[in-house]
This record gives sequence, structure tokens and C-alpha cells, in this order.
Amino acid sequence: MPPSVTVIATVLNEGRSIIRLLDSLAAQSRRPDEVIIADGGSTDDTLSLLQEAAENAVLPLHVIDCPGSNISQGRNAAIEVAAGDVIAVTDAGVRLTERWLEELVAPFEQDDVDAVSGFFVPDAQTVFEVAMGATVLPDRSDVRPERFLPSSRSVAFRKSAWRAVGGYPEWLDYCEDLVYDLRLRDRFGPFAFAPQALVRFRPRPNLRAFYVQYYRYARGDGKADLWRKRHAIRYGTYLIAAPLLIYLVLWHSPLWLLALAAGVAAYTNTPYRRLCRAMKGLSWTEKLYAVLLVPCIRVVGDVAKMIGYPAGWLWRVQHRQEIPDWRQVGPDRSTNGHDDL
Repeated sequence: MPPSVTVIATVLNEGRSIIRLLDSLAAQSRRPDEVIIADGGSTDDTLSLLQEAAENAVLPLHVIDCPGSNISQGRNAAIEVAAGDVIAVTDAGVRLTERWLEELVAPFEQDDVDAVSGFFVPDAQTVFEVAMGATVLPDRSDVRPERFLPSSRSVAFRKSAWRAVGGYPEWLDYCEDLVYDLRLRDRFGPFAFAPQALVRFRPRPNLRAFYVQYYRYARGDGKADLWRKRHAIRYGTYLIAAPLLIYLVLWHSPLWLLALAAGVAAYTNTPYRRLCRAMKGLSWTEKLYAVLLVPCIRVVGDVAKMIGYPAGWLWRVQHRQEIPDWRQVGPDRSTNGHDDL
């Protein structure tokens, strides 16, 4: 017997995009048994649009009002009241492909599956967004399923698994889905991979919005004490290796340009490989613009991370007495509240 499925999402001021999400949920080949959306205190028309959709009964939609909640708190609140045995999670601002839910929940027909990762692809509308998607988003060919940690744009898990790891970490404002994924994987092993459970979403439309996004991601890394080695390599590359190579080119021999060029080529190889597939249909001037954008996007993202990570680390030092050891998977979650992990 197929499991009952509840789709949950959190929203905040998504009046311009929420109807697109609801329409794509209504068009699913496998309709959800229940949809629960937690509103974090929208000041636009998001809540009224959701309430109107719930009254129209096109979907089995329930709306919960959670003013002031962060993403983790909203998700946990929605999952707490969910009736489904399986929880499928997505985000506002995305467009679900028609078979998304069907593909995402199919692996749960096997008793030994506790969590499934879907996949996401860029829904680029401009040349900048094409370059952005190629630079920062993984391609299917980049994924090693046994190590892949899904975004909460497209993931599903048993409600019992959510309880077992204590839910989403409510002390984190960003990178909360990554910490949650790691706890699930530590407890239940690798996620089953459903690459056809596709979600389409628009990359950030400009460098400023991208900078803010990656600053927040890196600040979350610092708060959660994630990826020390990865961040250390980035600091070493920008603060030691690159200046040293430039010094050698200017003051010793132009031949060092070969080493510098090799470094740049390695730095941009993966984005350019993705971009070659994504540029079909663009004019030659648009293709040139996209090619020039890739290194700019990489540098802006890295600068944002190098500034955001120490900000998160400082927060961690200041709040070290309040931060739980999230790497220790704790006891089953209480049904009577949303305790921090």
C-alpha cells in the first residue's frame, strides 16, 4: 500500500510566486494527500492568497500562521501537524515538474528507505541567470548519489525519521537543511536518489542578490562549524597563492603566467563545462557575456563566503554555551514542542 504523503513548505512574502507553486502542486501526476504551508509573518498578500486557495479546495491545503518563525521553525511546525507517513519538502518560488512527487515518493515503497533526495535545475530567464546557474548549481553528472545532500527544495523523508533526528535545527537561520541532511544520513545512511524528482527555480538575478545569498550561506557554515577545510583552502588561494603568483609574474618571470593561467582554468573548468550545455539558443554576444560573467560570479561568491564565514564563527563563539552538539544524533523528538537540537 502506498504511503500517505504530506507536502510542506514555508513562505514569507511570496505573493508574486505562491500561485505558481500551488498550480504546480495541483498538476502533479501523484497528488499529495495533504499540503501544509507555514507562513512566517508575510506582510504582502501571501497569506490571503493561501487562505483563498485553501477555501477553493483545489488542493487539500492547510495554512498555519507562524509569525516571526525562521525556516526551521516553520518546517517543524508544519511537519508536527502533518498526517502523512512521508513528508515531501519544497520551497516557495519554485516550479515543480509534473512527476516531481511521484518520482520523489516511489522509493518509499521499499521498507528500508527513510529519506529520498530529489534534484533541482535552474529556471533561467536572463543571460545572467544562465551564467549564474552554470557557475553555482551542480549538474546531474556532478552528483555522486551516495554522498549527495539534497536541498529542501526537493527532499522527502519518513516522519518517523524526522522525529528520530530531532527535526530541523531551529537555532540556525541558514544552512539548516544541510545540518538536517547530515543528521539524517548519519542516522539512516545515504539518501535514495530520485534524479527525476525535479524542481525548477530561478537563480539570483544580479550580483548583489547573489552576494547576500552566499554571505548568508557562509555565515551559516560558520555558525554550524561546517567545511573548515574547504573555507581554509579558499582563504589560502586568495590570500596566499594568488598574490604569490602575481608577485612572481611581475618581479621574476612572465613564465609564471602559465601557472596563473592553469589555476584560473582549473577554477573555471566546471562552470564552463556546464555553461556550454546551457547556452544553446543564445546569440554570440549573449554567449560572450555569459562567458565573461562566470569568473565574476565565482569571485563575488568567494568574497561573500570569506566575509560571511568569520561572521558566523564569531556568532558561534559568542553563543557557544547555547549551541547544541548537532553532530550527536539525539533521541526521538517530542510531540509537544520544537526543542532545539
